[in-house]
Amino acid sequence: MKIVIAGGSGFIGQAITKELLRQQHDIYILTRSPAAKKQIENVTYIQWLGNQDEPEIFLDGVDVFINLAGESLNSGRWTQKRKQQILNSRITTSKEIIRIISVLEHKPKALLNASAIGYYGVSNSRTYTEKDIVHPTDFLSETVSIWEKESLKATEYGVRTVLMRFGLVLDKKAGALPKMVLPYKMLAGGKIGEGNQLLSWIHIDDVVQATLFCIQNEEIDRAVNFTAPFPENMQTFGKTIASILNKPHWISLPSGVLKIGLGEMSTLLLDGQKVLPKKLEQHGYVFIFPTLETALSDILI
Repeated sequence: MKIVIAGGSGFIGQAITKELLRQQHDIYILTRSPAAKKQIENVTYIQWLGNQDEPEIFLDGVDVFINLAGESLNSGRWTQKRKQQILNSRITTSKEIIRIISVLEHKPKALLNASAIGYYGVSNSRTYTEKDIVHPTDFLSETVSIWEKESLKATEYGVRTVLMRFGLVLDKKAGALPKMVLPYKMLAGGKIGEGNQLLSWIHIDDVVQATLFCIQNEEIDRAVNFTAPFPENMQTFGKTIASILNKPHWISLPSGVLKIGLGEMSTLLLDGQKVLPKKLEQHGYVFIFPTLETALSDILI
């Protein structure tokens, strides 16, 4: 297949690209600076977003679009300016993807657009699945809601659209996990906040394989939770890291300290969500790493 990826330089994009190349698909990566990219066989870099080139010229007849572009939520303290950048980066790229699709003579079969379980808001008492429709209550849920509405405009052109609602993606070198592991390596690991906040997580390998699963299964559309079937609370998460690394789990980091240090961004660590991958399971996806212990053991050992 011919597959377009926006945001291909991020850690999720790189992992997906690597697997698609292994399966000998042709990859087109949308980037602001194609000249700066290392040339890879079967990968074509195409300039987009405000540059002179018109990317649609190169993309007619492409089978699938994957949009992973957007500024990281961990890119800095959530000032009003930063929050606007986070939102704008997602809306701008989604609008451009929709514009490209609208002018293509031969439309892609599917658009897989990154999203987040932030859509559901925060709760340690509720369990969320794709059937839940939630009204925005905070910055994250509002951002995701606007982002998804923009992406779903692809359906107006007959394009099957999958909203990949990512939980906490576990990876050895990127994402939040290395920062969470570092205190344990320095013998300073322990409970964060109350410790009972639920983390809905997923191993990077399952992100990759679930993405391919959604491409291949044409009956899958709309919201899909990219989370493992067994969420764990922060206390268990930390103790599992400590056990695998054979390090102590003993220092507590109070909620108030995090709120002072991180501001509103502290919600990523202090507020919980129990989000289950019902749609993936109902369609027969089998997780490579369904439990936290198996996932962290694979990454940390």
